[in-house]
Amino acid sequence: MTDQPTLPTVDEDWTTALAVVAHPDDMEFGTAAAVARWTAQGKTVVYCMVTSGEAGIDALPPEQSGPLREQEEIASARAVGVDLVEFLRLPDGVLEYGVPLRQAITAQVRKHRPEIVITGNHRDTFAGGFLNQADHIATGRATIDAVRDAGNRWIFPDQITDGVEPWNGVRQVWVAGSPAPTHGVDVTDTFDEGVASLKEHAAYIDGLNWEFDPEAFLTEICTAEGTRLGVTYGSTFEVVNLGG
Repeated sequence: MTDQPTLPTVDEDWTTALAVVAHPDDMEFGTAAAVARWTAQGKTVVYCMVTSGEAGIDALPPEQSGPLREQEEIASARAVGVDLVEFLRLPDGVLEYGVPLRQAITAQVRKHRPEIVITGNHRDTFAGGFLNQADHIATGRATIDAVRDAGNRWIFPDQITDGVEPWNGVRQVWVAGSPAPTHGVDVTDTFDEGVASLKEHAAYIDGLNWEFDPEAFLTEICTAEGTRLGVTYGSTFEVVNLGG
């Protein structure tokens, strides 16, 4: 144990979650260890990547980078017990909040029928005032709205076919990386799986030309978040309640 906790833990009374983020690697910079905890509990977590991250490696053209990053994400997801990764293949770097993005994410919510939806930070900055990236903001905002859209059969009604029905079963959206977290989860026991998951993004990390140590990075992040929970390593979320 570390300091006295200042955040409550998230409700883990659920069986299925859908994680919707902008890019391959977005889940791995602090949240994958939490996913490993939940899959170890027997829960199902599905990943949805809005883009394939094809604009993320300067030395590789998008037609080469995209498939490579998809394969890295599949391996990364497998490291934390996630068997299914969906790729929407919308254009990396130029996502826009709006109806087309909401529609694409709504289809995923209706398809997978989760109780919890996880997404990335939709706010302008991260903790410490660091500027957020446009794709993250658009995806986070659209995901919150798509969760509500998914329950209304008269929004995107063309999706209500072939056994697909509206889905009102999402209880909460958990926003990872938010500068205003409200809850957290102890990832001490699954921290190593989170590190292994991030390490699968070797080509992306190499392409950034950073002096970057995945374990050191996650140790710093998860220790700080763990302090707010009174544990060694933690992940924090801004919880958006939707009822139900």
